[in-house]
Amino acid sequence: MRGSHLLLCLLSVSCWVNFLPTAGDKIFRLGACRVSISMTEIRASFTAIKGNIQSRDPIRTLSILSHPHSLHKVKSSDRCCITHQLFTFYVDKVFKHCSTEDSFVNRKISSIANSFLSARRKLEQCHEQNNCVCGEESTEKFKQILANYEGLNVTSAAMKSLGELDILLDWMEKSH
Repeated sequence: MRGSHLLLCLLSVSCWVNFLPTAGDKIFRLGACRVSISMTEIRASFTAIKGNIQSRDPIRTLSILSHPHSLHKVKSSDRCCITHQLFTFYVDKVFKHCSTEDSFVNRKISSIANSFLSARRKLEQCHEQNNCVCGEESTEKFKQILANYEGLNVTSAAMKSLGELDILLDWMEKSH
């Protein structure tokens, strides 16, 4: 009997520890969804390559993410949807076309991509449970981002989007 209480206690502690975010993770409340994202890891990887990536951007007069009102004033009810769309956009379009001749930069890009993939999976679960509803505003804002992206050739657009990652990260943390 005594052993079963100890086993139950250890099991409870183990489950509790598994639900805690790891060091550097932030819990984002996006509408009805809660998602743990390792912002410290993403920011560290991005900071290490930001100069290199931004120096590859030949078009400084155009922005993909900060086009007027792309991420500004998103309603809290639309944050989950647009965040899900943006993580999908980065995973499916941006990271696939951001390869360089520098293995260090490629490893950092891969690290960021893995973090985005993990967060996207969590957001997909919310989306599948109808807790991450897409309103008209988020749909229009995302269409504008896609139009900005698709107006450039694939490699330039991907590098520009990666170079603007701090805009997305800042927006997420301010919306938090």
